[in-house]
Amino acid sequence: MMDATMRNGEGGFTLIELVVVMTLLGLMLFYTLPRFDEAMTLDKSRKFSRWLILKTKTLKEKALQEKKRYILHIGMESGKVWVSDESMSEETLLTMEENGHDIPEDLRVVDVEYPEKGQISAGTADICFYKNGYSDKVLIHLEDDDNNQTTFLIEPFLSKVKIYEEHVGFEG
Repeated sequence: MMDATMRNGEGGFTLIELVVVMTLLGLMLFYTLPRFDEAMTLDKSRKFSRWLILKTKTLKEKALQEKKRYILHIGMESGKVWVSDESMSEETLLTMEENGHDIPEDLRVVDVEYPEKGQISAGTADICFYKNGYSDKVLIHLEDDDNNQTTFLIEPFLSKVKIYEEHVGFEG
């Protein structure tokens, strides 16, 4: 059997209860949002790392299948990465550069290091993927806003990219 107060519709929340709940939600958001922003920033860095690894593997396979040389261009100043092949015209190359993949703002390419050519830290570094399924041997050095360095090692005959959580160079 129902109580007389329930039938009259007096079973709601009081104003004080609503204020307390809203205050608690506000405090939770106050402490949670800065961490959420940090997580989103780290996610952009990880997303770029995954993109670079996948693109490297894809270009090796594509070069072998299509018997065409591909080039992964890394623009140090532009903060873009783009792909071209040996059959592209100059106009197409410029379009590919303009529409290239953006490197996240919190990351920068310190340099690209080759065993023979040395380091390229300005302009554009080119990594070639050849018709026979191999690539240039290269180290890509990235640095984030907190000066944390990551090195990607692209091996000529391996499809897997090695990642080091520090600056690694070729022994000279």
